[in-house]
Amino acid sequence: MSHLLRKPFGTHGKVHDITPQSAGWRYVGFALHRLRAGEEVGEATGAREVILVMVEGKAAISAAGQDWGILGDRMDVFEKTPPHCLYVPSGQDWRAVAQTDCTIAVCSAPGVGGHDARRIGPDGITLTQRGEGSNTRWINNIAMENEDFCDSLLVTEVFTPAGNWSSYPSHRHDEDDYPRITYLEETYYHRVNPTDGWTLQRVYTDDGSLDETMAVKNHDVALVPRGHHPCGAPHGFELYYLNVMAGPLRKWRFVPAPEVESFM
Repeated sequence: MSHLLRKPFGTHGKVHDITPQSAGWRYVGFALHRLRAGEEVGEATGAREVILVMVEGKAAISAAGQDWGILGDRMDVFEKTPPHCLYVPSGQDWRAVAQTDCTIAVCSAPGVGGHDARRIGPDGITLTQRGEGSNTRWINNIAMENEDFCDSLLVTEVFTPAGNWSSYPSHRHDEDDYPRITYLEETYYHRVNPTDGWTLQRVYTDDGSLDETMAVKNHDVALVPRGHHPCGAPHGFELYYLNVMAGPLRKWRFVPAPEVESFM
């Protein structure tokens, strides 16, 4: 199995815990909690900022000394409705108590403070088409660079119809050379509909020093430390993924792969 493919630990509790140390990079962290109604989870953010994404289900959340009430109304991620999310700055803590069975993603990156905790979505998040033809997919932008409430994090959801390509044309963001390109590490948390399906993710560099093609299943996470990283959803299998990106500059600038540059 590819070292870039991370399988969940199980089906309940904390099923992913990807840290910069375990990933072998510097910025992005990703954890996933699958809770049953009545269960709770909480953490201190320390030197990192966090965006909690209610992937599915409902939870009562408190963070940064405030009660944020019950977040979440999407019971199945493939409803494609906007997510309920919460930004928690560094130096704070958060706690979630599941009101229903729920899936909570914890997206993290270095934080320097100076931002307030705040709700993100569902208001202000609109499902938006990107691409055309067999390259069509649908985006819920949670925290991209036009939002200024984060220090490092870039977070978005992508829904790819069965038979289509996504994160395509192939592109990379693995150099710190703004404005031409920015260095951003990235995780992909994948969901597949139906749940016994699979999709493909490739991660490769122009010189071939990294060239991985992964069969990805429901709840898997793929790491993108560098290189191009397209996804393909086979006929009959609908794909969702949650992207987390971070690097030294909170800008998303990329370079297309030479073989697909004419498609951009």
